[in-house]
Amino acid sequence: MFKDISTWVAELRKDLKTCSAAEAKALLSSADGVLLDVREPGECSEQSVEKSLKVPRGVLEMKLPSIVEDANTPIFVHCATGGRATFAAKQLVELGYNNVTVITCPVDTVCESFQ
Repeated sequence: MFKDISTWVAELRKDLKTCSAAEAKALLSSADGVLLDVREPGECSEQSVEKSLKVPRGVLEMKLPSIVEDANTPIFVHCATGGRATFAAKQLVELGYNNVTVITCPVDTVCESFQ
């Protein structure tokens, strides 16, 4: 039997840092870091934070290392609901990034917090 996606996401988050959008905004205001949106381009065109780095989940591992070259850069990952952000954060940690945090709230809340 396959794992339910919400169960899998919850298991992955046990080993990842998480925060709210408000916490991410506060942390980014005091340190150089990246707000990473891993949604698809069509989703980003409908609603997004202007200053976010937009790299779709499907190409993240191929593109991000050439964009964010310092493994210690704070990276706050978000998507529409937190699932893809969790999978993306797990992969970023596997790639060697040391300061990755999943924003666990919906994209509406992320956009409101970063206005």
